Amino acid sequence: MADFQGHLILFLVWLVSTILVRAIFRKTRTTSRLPPSPLALPLIGHLHLLAPIPHQALHKLSTRYGPLIHILLGSAPCVVASSPEMAKEFLKNHETSFCDRPFSAAVDYLTYGSADFSFTPYGPYWKFMKKLCMSELLGGRTLNQFLPLRAEEIRRFMQFMLKKAKANGAVDVGRELIRLTNHIVSRMTMGQRCSSNEDEADEVRKLVQDTAELTGKFNLADYIWFCKNLDLQGFGKRLKQVRDKFDAMMERIIKEHEEARKINKEQGGDLTPNDLLDILLNISQDESSEMKLTRENIKAFILDLFAAGTDTSAITTEWALAELINHPDIMKKAREELDSVVGKNRLVEESDIPNLPYLQAIVKETLRLHPTGPMIVRESTETCPINGYEIPARTRLFINVWAIGRDPNHWQNPLEFRPERFIGEDGRSQLDVRGQHFHLLPFGSGRRACPGISLALYVVHSTLAAMIQCFDWKVSGGNGTVDMEEGPGLTLPRAYPLVCVPVTRINPFP
Repeated sequence: MADFQGHLILFLVWLVSTILVRAIFRKTRTTSRLPPSPLALPLIGHLHLLAPIPHQALHKLSTRYGPLIHILLGSAPCVVASSPEMAKEFLKNHETSFCDRPFSAAVDYLTYGSADFSFTPYGPYWKFMKKLCMSELLGGRTLNQFLPLRAEEIRRFMQFMLKKAKANGAVDVGRELIRLTNHIVSRMTMGQRCSSNEDEADEVRKLVQDTAELTGKFNLADYIWFCKNLDLQGFGKRLKQVRDKFDAMMERIIKEHEEARKINKEQGGDLTPNDLLDILLNISQDESSEMKLTRENIKAFILDLFAAGTDTSAITTEWALAELINHPDIMKKAREELDSVVGKNRLVEESDIPNLPYLQAIVKETLRLHPTGPMIVRESTETCPINGYEIPARTRLFINVWAIGRDPNHWQNPLEFRPERFIGEDGRSQLDVRGQHFHLLPFGSGRRACPGISLALYVVHSTLAAMIQCFDWKVSGGNGTVDMEEGPGLTLPRAYPLVCVPVTRINPFP
């Protein structure tokens, strides 16, 4: 219903603007020096061309107009880069001009006025938080500290699947994977599962999904100038509900932490941080810290971790399993590797991953075809020359990662799922996914690349490996294959849930 209302509002805006203004933008290319552009409509610009799934629609436009195009989303000027060469121009050769994020009313409200890390403007606070992420919050030492936690949650997940297999029960794989990643993130950030009560835990997961939905949906207020102060789509009420629920949860957990820290200090106990919230509270109370963290900064950063760390890892694992079900020969090869390296008497562990190059290749091939960040979004801080064109300041930049991963100039048979493309002659996995190769950018590149790459890869590799090792996966109904259609959303969700019956292959638990 909400989507219908949104489309209706968009149609009415288009209709009124067409009646009022018949002149189409005809700025000459020689004067503006802008990249090629499709025909725009008054007021709404090219918004009508982005349905139903923006990264797919922009890919189609790029095949017609070239790897760099200029579009207007309402009154917001944008450029879209759809090739590795163009991505490199923006993200490496002119990175300092494109380090900002565009303003989003929904994100700004949910993150306490952009007090978070992911969407805060590029500047001293962002640099401070980036350094903190790399050295403490998401660095190697901290991730190693939480390794037993991740292993415990994956064991619980596998034991749940074994019960389902024993009962011959069908499982919504995506739902259970989100449950798993939510438990991992909540225990890492706050030292506890969101709740031992499953109804409350489901409410928290819904909160995270609502956040992803609201921040990923097209909001007229962000793009059409006269809608800026109007809530035509009814986002305001939902945003308030989501932030109020999240804020109440965080206030409760922060107060619990503060009380426990106070008691511990009075008893002369060890003040070594137990979770990421403890680290953030330590920094907020450190008088010598180069920047003061506010309570809002802490809450917004935790929201970032939930929003970025829950859906993305789960969806990547779900896409990977769907591809393996559709390619039984690849599944068989992955199993043979696991049996050879790990054996059948214990569950695969994170320490095994470096010795599983074919598994690594499967994950890379999944990230190439199904990147959970299908578009990198930035904004220019100054006028910048790109490939003979002049990109004005405050222009939004979309790097179409989804299209780049399917570029036939860089990938042979790009639509095929073929992990072997990542295996070198020495049998080892080739190509890094950390932003050094511009034809493979699932986590972005440069200063504003995703700081949680290592955590995401640990979770995806370990979970997928365990699911391959222990189970066969039978698809309910149909001909035994999985529909691979994409659904709309910020993190590239599947159009249809992956519902399978797990069949026990090995039970690694005593």
